[in-house]
Amino acid sequence: MAEGPGTRASLLVRLRDPQDRDAWRQFVALYAPLIHGLARRRGLQDADAADLTQEVLRVLSKDGAFVYDPARGSFRGWLYTVTSRKILDFRASRAQRERGSGDTVTQQFLEEAPAPEDDAERWEREYQRHLFALAADAVKHAFAPATWQAFWLLAVEGKSAEETAATVNLSVGAVYVAKSRVLAKLKKQIEILETE
Repeated sequence: MAEGPGTRASLLVRLRDPQDRDAWRQFVALYAPLIHGLARRRGLQDADAADLTQEVLRVLSKDGAFVYDPARGSFRGWLYTVTSRKILDFRASRAQRERGSGDTVTQQFLEEAPAPEDDAERWEREYQRHLFALAADAVKHAFAPATWQAFWLLAVEGKSAEETAATVNLSVGAVYVAKSRVLAKLKKQIEILETE
């Protein structure tokens, strides 16, 4: 799985304190949607995915869960593995309750089959998208509406500079300046979210 910037080690250290509500709020805002999304892609109903998300977060809140060792791999890779195993456990427990007749060897094989490789890559892409959305929400208020709209149309929606300029009533040069200013602020916000 291609890795982006790592999860801030300071956030992981802060999570050792169950009373650090701000750290937990940041962590849940960043990772709960990823956990829920993976569970849904793996076939869980929305309510079951929500329950599984809570279960993964409960496991993470146990003492010692956030002893971060970068030599053992990325935190997101570890979280992906924990989530995948919880999904398998959930499906196995459900299959145990619902199992009727049939070939149990085949059923077990299907439940233990590893996820396709692109599932891990999709996990990473969704993390990056979610990180972008959090950063965008944090910086959007710092710009005039026309500046933000120019950035969004040009950089996110892929409109041409000429089309964007006509839509927001700015010059083509001003559209490029808007894009550059917003991107610079977004990059700084992402650094704040991701690195020390």
